[in-house]
Amino acid sequence: MKVKYFEDTDTLYIEFSDSEIVTSKDLDENTILDMDSEGNVCAITFEHASQRTDVHHLTVEGIAA
Repeated sequence: MKVKYFEDTDTLYIEFSDSEIVTSKDLDENTILDMDSEGNVCAITFEHASQRTDVHHLTVEGIAA
């Protein structure tokens, strides 16, 4: 899993798996859900992230060993 924040575009990208993305769905005008061929969620994109999330405070819990 990867979390990337692009300050220049204020975009937060969370990648859950590196599977090939075959379809993307707009959940709203600023949120995009990417899925693989089996309908599994691969990633989610948040535009205007600093207004919609707390991108400057990241907490990671429950890391698998």
